[in-house]
Amino acid sequence: MMITIRKFSSRMAAFALALICISSFALMFYASRTDSAVDDELAHIPAGYGYVHNLAYRLNPEHPPLIKALAMLPVLFLNPVFPTNSKAWTTEVNGEWDMGTQFLYESGNNADAIIQTARIMPMLVTILTVILIYLLACGLMGEWWALLPAFLFAMDPNILGNGHYVTTDVGAAFGFVLALYYFLKYIERPSKTHLWYAGLAFGVAQLTKFSTPLLIPLFIFLVLVLWIRDMAIEWQSTTTQRFKIFFARLWRAMWKLILIGVIGYVIIVYPVYFLFTVHYPIQKQVSDTQAILTSFANGPTPAGKLCSGMRCLADTDIWMAKSPVLRPYAEYLLGILMVLQRTDGGNAIYFLGEVRGTGGWIYFPLLFLLKEPIPTLIIVFLGLVLALWWMVKKAANGRGRIKQNIIDYLGVNFVEFSMASLVLFYWGYSIHSPLNLGIRYVLPTFPFIYILAAGVWKRWITQMSFPSIASLGGITRSLFAAALKYIFLIVLLFWLLLETLFVAPYFLSYFNEFGGGVWNGYHYAADSNYDWGQDLLRLQTWVDAHPEVNKVAVDYFGGGNPKYYLGAKEVNWVSTDGNPADQGIQWFAVSVNQLEVDDQPLAPGQTRNPSSTFAWLIALRPPKPGMGNVPAPDYRIGTSIFVYHL
Repeated sequence: MMITIRKFSSRMAAFALALICISSFALMFYASRTDSAVDDELAHIPAGYGYVHNLAYRLNPEHPPLIKALAMLPVLFLNPVFPTNSKAWTTEVNGEWDMGTQFLYESGNNADAIIQTARIMPMLVTILTVILIYLLACGLMGEWWALLPAFLFAMDPNILGNGHYVTTDVGAAFGFVLALYYFLKYIERPSKTHLWYAGLAFGVAQLTKFSTPLLIPLFIFLVLVLWIRDMAIEWQSTTTQRFKIFFARLWRAMWKLILIGVIGYVIIVYPVYFLFTVHYPIQKQVSDTQAILTSFANGPTPAGKLCSGMRCLADTDIWMAKSPVLRPYAEYLLGILMVLQRTDGGNAIYFLGEVRGTGGWIYFPLLFLLKEPIPTLIIVFLGLVLALWWMVKKAANGRGRIKQNIIDYLGVNFVEFSMASLVLFYWGYSIHSPLNLGIRYVLPTFPFIYILAAGVWKRWITQMSFPSIASLGGITRSLFAAALKYIFLIVLLFWLLLETLFVAPYFLSYFNEFGGGVWNGYHYAADSNYDWGQDLLRLQTWVDAHPEVNKVAVDYFGGGNPKYYLGAKEVNWVSTDGNPADQGIQWFAVSVNQLEVDDQPLAPGQTRNPSSTFAWLIALRPPKPGMGNVPAPDYRIGTSIFVYHL
């Protein structure tokens, strides 16, 4: 009977997980059908097609190939024209943007069919990440409670907003969860099989995004923690040759860690990069690498001199690119160096009322508070408060037993410790770096934040204390308190579901009520936090519905092509062109990101061309006082394109 009940319960939990996955996919699919290409897709789509169709890594080496290549596999069946005679492919260095424009919009292809088809695989990777979160959480909290972090991830507007694009951020979340899941399986049950799984998963992770090399210091740290724990437990019982014994153990542990890395880089990374560089001429790869790294670490090493510092990495990469055997690794290393080169300088973005080059340490924490749904914030921060409170209580009650408490914690909660360490590693790196283009950069930590919070909630709700067997009142109060906690959690989850459904399909622009909601989040931050070019299809629909619009000046930010969608009615426009009405154009459509970047106050150290503003528009439509306010539009297209009748 008990076995039957367990089987039924497992089937129901699996059914609930399937329902969560189907709902998440349906919401992403809906958004995908209504969103135009976002900025990064203009580079990722032609790059991925070049990998799988031409086996040439000429474009977008700044990102690993997995998500881009998977996205393009179904596009192969469309048999689109790929303009390999273009200078963007033949002679330009990483001509990804020009190639994207020509491939999607200027070669006679159906751009919408390519874009929509390409998004299928990233959406499936997002759903696979939901399943991995569930599997990782199952071992900690059981089948039913594991649904909680899976639901939080699957219904998060930030995940839905980024998970249906041909970009790498949610793919990176998949890579981190996959790698940590199998690494912890190896730690729990060391075997050759689990060692291979951990190595293969690590290799797959390295193909998702160049933030995943952070797994290397994380795994080293976790191995050292386990070694120190074991040494603390056995130090007193080991009376002879202590140092020899324990350092031999450390060497074995580090050797196994090296094997995990070797498996990943030799069995996964090398073959994939080898395949995608088969038709990348070695001379072209070398010249591209040299050109891209020209300014890296103060430029090339003078002839006859030895390299120094970080420049040695660039020189090594150029040398490897010349080797037929090593050049796949050279292309991988080039991507890492490009990321380092880019993050060193930051980007000009609008944030908190001014245009700045970096977000600062507050950037990601504040975006988390403004862009995560309030019910999710309650679940996460109440979980954090409860966890810290229990830790303080245990420390206070166990004075003099700190060492033993730490040993006991690591023995019982090493999985949670590993996930918390990853979150701290990743957030510490992100806050310290100049990365400032959106909350999407910290999405890979969301699965672990949700799992940790769910574990605390399970303990808080299900652990009940009964004063005594004879105290019926005490039992009743405990059961009533647990019921209230369950109801509280259900209300929060229902709130999250409704919030997500009500903002569909505008997931990318989602801000919670603290951040002004989906319609006013641009007051706080722009770029991929709010406006990434997703509303161009909606502008096409609006223009088609307004025959009085015979010409429209368009200052657009994103991966779409206004001329492709609006035809002869579109006039390309930038802020330096002045007022379109001066040239007889009575309609002006502009991305809110452009408005913010070109007209908000400059942070100290930032400069702007005096003519690169919308002073004429502000003179015509003075914005209301307040942070991030822009001239009120006559029409608003989706969330991000403002239309003015001049």
